[in-house]
Amino acid sequence: MRLHFSTLIFRAAPYALGLALTGFAGAAHADRIKHPTAIFAGLDKITGRIIAFDVAIDETVQFGSLQITPRVCYSRPATEAPLTDSFVEVDELLEDKKFKRIFSGWMFAASPGLHGVEHPVYDVWLTDCKGDGELLKTPVEAKRDEAPPPNADVVSPGADAKPKTSKRKVEPKAPPVVQPDIGSQTLPPIEAPPPRRAPNRWFNNNGNVPVGPDPAGR
Repeated sequence: MRLHFSTLIFRAAPYALGLALTGFAGAAHADRIKHPTAIFAGLDKITGRIIAFDVAIDETVQFGSLQITPRVCYSRPATEAPLTDSFVEVDELLEDKKFKRIFSGWMFAASPGLHGVEHPVYDVWLTDCKGDGELLKTPVEAKRDEAPPPNADVVSPGADAKPKTSKRKVEPKAPPVVQPDIGSQTLPPIEAPPPRRAPNRWFNNNGNVPVGPDPAGR
């Protein structure tokens, strides 16, 4: 079973890569649909079983010793080239109950063999997004060198004209460096990092595990 799945992924990789590159070419100026849920598939290489599970955005679920957290999940409208992608963070729970970040990046449903998580025991890849999506329009960039029409009227601002507001963020210039008097200065307290969130759900070879104690023993 494992050999057959790996061979299938290897043979399909060139076609998936071509499809993904086709989508990337038009992705820069294509509209996107933002979904609330990402759908993944997980492979247990020991048993050869594959399960599918959905994860809400910013939710953390555990599959075996891996914790998966999707941050966004996008698809494309029917008028655009098909492309489904999600930014995902995957942590591995080690034997000493510490976490190790093994993946942080984009997964593409069109190329699971190239943009999935490869682990000695588990494989995880994106299959789809679901849920009512929000259409994100891509603004059309104006051409800088395009001349105005020859009959265009040039209007000079009058005394009562209001200044136009710009949406572009401008960073202020750094002030001159002044050596502070450290003896009379109170340093702010150092804030501790926020505690790590426990996963909301766990998965094993039998599917979704009912609510109960943490299988990691925490």
